[in-house]
Amino acid sequence: MILLLACLLCMFLAITFILFLRFYRNSNKLALRHLPIFGLLPEVLLDLHLFHDKLSKILRTRKGTILINYWLSPNSILLTSDPANVHYMLTTNFSRYPKGSEWRKRFDVFGHGLFNSDFEEWTLQRKAARGFLTHAKFHQLTAKSVPEIIEEGLIPVLEHACKKDLAVDLQDLIKRYTFDYATIIASGCNSKSLSVELPEIPFSKALDDAGEAIFFRHIVPETLWKLQRWLRIGKERKYRDGWRVIDEFYQNLVTKQEPRKDEESFNVLNLYLNRNEILQPRDNDEEVMRDNIISLIFAAEDTTSTAISWFFWLVSKNPEAISKIREELRLNTAPKDANKGDKDRPRSFDFDELSNLVYLHAALCESLRLFPSIPYETRTPTQQDKLPSGHRVNEKTIVIICSYAMGRMPSVWGEDCHEFKPERWITDEGKIKHEPSHKFFAFNTRPRMCPGKEIAFVVMKAIAAAIIYNYDIQVLENPPVIPSLSISLRMKHGLMVRVKRKSS
Repeated sequence: MILLLACLLCMFLAITFILFLRFYRNSNKLALRHLPIFGLLPEVLLDLHLFHDKLSKILRTRKGTILINYWLSPNSILLTSDPANVHYMLTTNFSRYPKGSEWRKRFDVFGHGLFNSDFEEWTLQRKAARGFLTHAKFHQLTAKSVPEIIEEGLIPVLEHACKKDLAVDLQDLIKRYTFDYATIIASGCNSKSLSVELPEIPFSKALDDAGEAIFFRHIVPETLWKLQRWLRIGKERKYRDGWRVIDEFYQNLVTKQEPRKDEESFNVLNLYLNRNEILQPRDNDEEVMRDNIISLIFAAEDTTSTAISWFFWLVSKNPEAISKIREELRLNTAPKDANKGDKDRPRSFDFDELSNLVYLHAALCESLRLFPSIPYETRTPTQQDKLPSGHRVNEKTIVIICSYAMGRMPSVWGEDCHEFKPERWITDEGKIKHEPSHKFFAFNTRPRMCPGKEIAFVVMKAIAAAIIYNYDIQVLENPPVIPSLSISLRMKHGLMVRVKRKSS
């Protein structure tokens, strides 16, 4: 009987929603409305691929901040792309604006790891993460793994595509690259998903499904997504199925791993199993170990591959940028025939060479400004407060920081903010220009700045340099390149390209 009533309720809501959309489609599209019962869902369903840009446009007309209230929800929502608000909340008054219970409720698949933690627990886990990421052995592992995966994984696949004149999904190839690197630093095992056979990666698909469900949880009232979860339908069904795949993947990693203390075993899982002092063992190590390994793989795989995919899409539309990157590579790297004595073999670049590439670094920053891997961040105030924008918030306010919109604000980046201009990141002296992190929010801001920022740039430069130096990439028009509606800004249909060996 309860199930029948629930189904009837869903049918009623669906019919009501369809009728409502007919009226709504003819209404003023400029006004963003968080509507009773349906929340932001009408906006999303009417213009799926335009959601991020539409919200950016509305924020520009409202000086960067909107406060939304609606009567069926106990929570109000504040959307902001104002750097002053971001600095006030996440730096000056950091302790007042944790991720909070609303975040953990929606991101529950990531458990109690660094990604979801606050306050003292966050401090402990942050210290552990920094201890791992700044350790000399980690840098040695990365210096060995990054070019190795390029030479043994990425280049053979691209060469195969060249010879067979195949269209390939560059986003998928880069995601496989970052997944292989992520599994190495997480468990010491190279999953070797980047191969000519392109094997399926159920774990990556599960994370993608989870990301879309979590985004959905932010745009509809909680009662609707909880009803889906209870009925095991829609995105919540995929979320639960994906959660099971994620847990199975983690258990397989643990089963394969034997505690070792040799030089070749510096990875997160082994440090936990050895109860190494870097990760500060505690009573809940088993749970935290799972949550942090899953979070690490997500951060290393999804966010980095998303950033590089948008970078290649942007430079494909700006051939002058590609020419400048190639010239910079020619001037700042060793001669090509120094690469194992084979002049015709595609080459990769070592970290010393990559460190001198100012224009490439600037182009990556510019790409991240326009297409940050994580387009939104949420926070919950612990008390009543007034933001620099003049808006008042309290414990019932969900604050959403719109980093995608922030990169498109003329008041922040100038009237040319929609243009791809790497030069805006280069000083007159030819060095990288520093922008405050509450303005360039792609890696969050202090004290919650992404601890893997520096290594992310190294990985991105390594991939970008190897592909641009060795190949010409032609982006195909079909399917269209549009962002997905997910917690990351990955491309919904991938990035289909044709690859040719670069002409001399």
